[in-house]
Amino acid sequence: MKVGCIGLGDIALKAYLPVLALQPGLELHLQTRTPATLHRVADGLRLPPEQRHADLDALLAQDLDAAFVHAPTAAHPEIVARLLEAGVPTYVDKPLAYRFADSERLVRLAEERGVGLAVGFNRRYAPGYVQCADHPRELILMQKNRVGLPEEPRTMILDDFIHVVDTLRFLVPGPVDDVTVRARTERGLLHHVVLQLAGDGFTALGVMNRLSGSTEEILEVSGQDTKRQVLNLAEIVDHKGQPTVRRRGDWVPVARQRGIEQATLAFLDAVRAGKVLSARDALATHELCERVVAAVRERAVGR
Repeated sequence: MKVGCIGLGDIALKAYLPVLALQPGLELHLQTRTPATLHRVADGLRLPPEQRHADLDALLAQDLDAAFVHAPTAAHPEIVARLLEAGVPTYVDKPLAYRFADSERLVRLAEERGVGLAVGFNRRYAPGYVQCADHPRELILMQKNRVGLPEEPRTMILDDFIHVVDTLRFLVPGPVDDVTVRARTERGLLHHVVLQLAGDGFTALGVMNRLSGSTEEILEVSGQDTKRQVLNLAEIVDHKGQPTVRRRGDWVPVARQRGIEQATLAFLDAVRAGKVLSARDALATHELCERVVAAVRERAVGR
């Protein structure tokens, strides 16, 4: 099975390549436009020259069975379109694109060509979050905070807050009939944003504060007089009377803790089985993010 990896930045090096390099029967091909990075990474993986590619044309000439795209978001539309047009099942880091129209076009192209397309929402596979899907969820609260990092709204929401949006969509126990957005912007930079999704019998709140004083990710689901809390994807605390704590094992890889290993293997298994994955549900997350961007900008103008 020939698999291409496009882009060799931090996310590829820390999370995806360690998983891909261990898969039996997988012939890994790397592509980046930076020769020094290409050869440094390929040398570390002991890949021969024919599995190193300086441009996308050379990579596509290898008749790939699948591809992983870890290039900067601005490059996603062009790269993903090329792969889909070549009939290559594609896994791409979130977001598909910064503009919803581009994301929609890529999903439509995948469907027209009958080619699998998956977006890397790894938290849907993270063990702690998967366990929250089995818990009563009358109230859902997710916080993903940073230190000293206010940012332009569209970039912040599509690059980072999108994880919160998608996790809420994954966990809500029914159809959403109300969407509310609150935010604080100053001098064109988004300081914090709050998204509320509500439906029959449930409320879900997603919070991101870029001036919180702490880098943290906390998920809580509660209902029927019980609560489950996941701290930084590593520690699960169950509350029913006295709290009980379950911590990540010392030897559990970060990629498995964060669901990246599971998402990668699920994609590869689908490709091997000839299953065409759809990114239509991922597109719904992008559409909701677009609504958040519009609401944030509307509030900023109204100040």
